[in-house]
Amino acid sequence: MADRRVILTCAVTGGLTRRDMNPNLPISPEQIADSCLEAAEAGASIVHIHVRHPDGRQSMDVEHYRTVVDRIRAKNSSLLINLTTGPGGRFEPGRDDPLVPGPKTNFLPPQRRIEHIVALKPDIATLDLNTMNFGGEIVVNTPVSARVMAQAIYDSGVMPELEFFDSGDIEMGADLIREGSLRVPALACLVLGVKYGFAPTAEAMIYAKSRLPAGLHWTGFGIGRAAFPMLAQSYILGGHVRIGMEDTVHISRGKLTDGNGELVAKARSILESLGAMLASADEAREILKLKG
Repeated sequence: MADRRVILTCAVTGGLTRRDMNPNLPISPEQIADSCLEAAEAGASIVHIHVRHPDGRQSMDVEHYRTVVDRIRAKNSSLLINLTTGPGGRFEPGRDDPLVPGPKTNFLPPQRRIEHIVALKPDIATLDLNTMNFGGEIVVNTPVSARVMAQAIYDSGVMPELEFFDSGDIEMGADLIREGSLRVPALACLVLGVKYGFAPTAEAMIYAKSRLPAGLHWTGFGIGRAAFPMLAQSYILGGHVRIGMEDTVHISRGKLTDGNGELVAKARSILESLGAMLASADEAREILKLKG
């Protein structure tokens, strides 16, 4: 356990965290890129990236992603870049007619959700396999959509990171692996703490880990107050770890974080106190069998 290299991913901004939750949240492409570089300096070997419009709304603009990726690569060519494909799967039923999309709907065909992956070819791209209630909306990711997105990700020379929010997602992932639409080795994330998904508990993480198909590298993480406890739990159970302002805006109870660098530094301290050694970006690339 003590000599295992642990990959730390920093999820720098997400799509739902808001400036009114923490004014230090990076919003502009330049701020997001600089926060990624700060996280890398603190010990992160992978950065997980969403982008925003200037007003803070979630964006899928390829040029927003391009600015972030180019700025990171110009200053740190070894840092592994993980771009989301999550936006585009949300449906809000209309109040008067549930078949009419409400204002929070961002439903897109799968080809649109991976345009930035095809254009920019990051190291990793997330692939959501969840269909679930999410706030007042529904997130929909069908097997058909997952197959289309997975093929485009592979065709771009990118590794998918499978996002598992509940047990059914894992079973769908296993089916897609059996049929050949997904390949192993691959990377998976156990997402704990989203309401109506996996609870942020040791028992839930143990169960989720027990259902993972063979050949998956996995990361477990929690949301909000569960972020640091689940980080430690994931390491203890043999997984990799994640932290960042997508997952928590606090560095400790009642205290807002200054930014992603501070969150990563605290995570590193916790992990090293447990005997962990963080993987460098080059070591993470080797563990995941990614091309340099």
